[in-house]
Amino acid sequence: MRRATLLSLAAAAGAAAAAGCTQRLVLSKDDSPVVLSHQLITAPNPGEPGPFAVKTMYYGSGTDKRRREFRDSVTIKTATVNASAFVTIPPAQAKQRKKDWGFGPDKYPINGRVWYPDGPGPFPLVLIVHGNHDPLQYSDPGYAYLGTLLASRGFILVSVDENFINGGLRGESDGRAWLLLKHLEDWRRWSDSAGGPFYHKVDMHEIALMGHSRGGEAVGIAAAFNRLSHYPDDANVKFNFNFDIKSVFAIAPVDGQYKPAGVWTPIENVNYMVIHGSHDGDVSTFNGLRTFQRIRFTDGKPHFKAAFYVYRANHGQWNTVWGNKDDGPRSGRYLDLRGLLSPEQQRQFSKVMIGAFLEATLHGKSEYLPIFRDHRVAGAWLPKTMYITRFQESGFRPLATFDEDVDVTTGSVPGVAISGDSLATWKENALDLRDGQNDPINTNAVTLGWNNHIRGGDTTKLGRPASYTLGLTDSLSAALHTGDATSLYLSLAPTDAVPGPRAPHDTTKKSDSTGTRGASSKKSNTKTQKDSTPVDLTVEVTDAAGHVARLPLTHFGVPRRPLTAHILRRADEERRRFPTQYELVLQTYVMPLAEFVRQSPGFDPARLRSVRLVFDRLQEGTVVVDDIGLSNSAGPFTSLGEP
Repeated sequence: MRRATLLSLAAAAGAAAAAGCTQRLVLSKDDSPVVLSHQLITAPNPGEPGPFAVKTMYYGSGTDKRRREFRDSVTIKTATVNASAFVTIPPAQAKQRKKDWGFGPDKYPINGRVWYPDGPGPFPLVLIVHGNHDPLQYSDPGYAYLGTLLASRGFILVSVDENFINGGLRGESDGRAWLLLKHLEDWRRWSDSAGGPFYHKVDMHEIALMGHSRGGEAVGIAAAFNRLSHYPDDANVKFNFNFDIKSVFAIAPVDGQYKPAGVWTPIENVNYMVIHGSHDGDVSTFNGLRTFQRIRFTDGKPHFKAAFYVYRANHGQWNTVWGNKDDGPRSGRYLDLRGLLSPEQQRQFSKVMIGAFLEATLHGKSEYLPIFRDHRVAGAWLPKTMYITRFQESGFRPLATFDEDVDVTTGSVPGVAISGDSLATWKENALDLRDGQNDPINTNAVTLGWNNHIRGGDTTKLGRPASYTLGLTDSLSAALHTGDATSLYLSLAPTDAVPGPRAPHDTTKKSDSTGTRGASSKKSNTKTQKDSTPVDLTVEVTDAAGHVARLPLTHFGVPRRPLTAHILRRADEERRRFPTQYELVLQTYVMPLAEFVRQSPGFDPARLRSVRLVFDRLQEGTVVVDDIGLSNSAGPFTSLGEP
């Protein structure tokens, strides 16, 4: 948790709220009764209990001064570890901390509470670690609801105790990560130890790490450390972990509080998922999007990454101990708690998504993969709120990610040529989190604005719809091996910006291959205004013979305008703290080319030559687009609508 981000607001906002200055509750219109009206996955609900009886146990030092369960109730006693290289206690705190806990970083305990299936195994191993919180309001019991669920479904879940790191420390996230790996060292030994309770019951080839808040950053750091031979910040500290960590799940994580060797933590070749609430009053921007962007798949094995933005979820309700006051007990004075999901709704979502993620990545149950590609297929499982989701798999091949150069007419690989027609706005720009330009996501996207009305005269007169086209050469299409099993990917978010009408001469000039016909000047009359009109556009694909297939983007998902997120009670404090009252989260659309063939049987996916976005279903608007590409490993797709 990063309470320092909002503490500066506490006194002023709290006093004002107490004086009756609470702003009107503002929430985006809920479309979930329609969007979540389908249930197309027929597999068992991953958020419901499985067939195993659940057993519990504790392991720890057996001498814990504060935690009775880790003193009197341990089944396995563990040795302490020296974390001094990773966790530094300021001198002003060191004496008191040692007095409170009975130890310092040189003798940190390995404490865990375990839920496990009553069966022969071997079972996948999952560790979950809490984030920063009041160190004496112990956080590790807060994931018991996940422990009971996952153990019943055939997983061993360990809630790791790191409460002794909590409090006023900074720069300790690498220590949190290192401790997780030290837990895995013990589990590897127990799995190989004859006569112990876990002998041959742990599948050490199927491991997942999960973390919440600072723990959410720690699990990514642990995945990076796991592959290294030395500590990046001090090569005198050697690593020898090399566990088979298959999956990483982050709950409302921070990002960048620790940077190995001063760079963003690189994470690769693991399945990754992150969830974040729109009304998070602690980590109040979707930091996990930055981590999502950094995940790389380089080993040729099947992996995927996913991100879910959960409207009206907060920071603390993922943990039963933390509650709804994200910035501490007094934060109810200045945080707006009125629109939050109930704790039961929020935790039902985490049970479904964590269950599905672990079933897919550790149990190999591919029937759960469609929920990550298009969450609408599991409407009966999900709490009724709104979700914006990102998804990408290791088979993804980029056509345009907008990160390589400043030439707007070239794609990410040779053989892609980009052109625009009648666009009012066409620019590539960096994306930021809602904190503004000092909080980048570290990725670029393209912003496309259009207004199909003709300036002057008959205000109902429309010009040719604006469009944006990616052309592919014959050689590139052949190299990508496109076909019926190929899916087109893009991520998109509408904004509230509305360009003015285009110039009259636009209707007669022809577009060239690299420019945009009839575009407004740089100083166009673009306005930002609230608009509830649904956003849609046409996705058009063309083959080498000129056969064209078209489908609306809404065939594959919902293009939502930015979801309003007022975290604070006072409107003026909200505006001062955040440049926007929303997080711009792009929705990923997975569009199988087979769906286009169904719409237009003459279209041949093996000879794909162009992808065009045609802005013909809404006469004016602006969208941000990123990560356009193709994948041959998207698997089966179930259509939710007719073209």
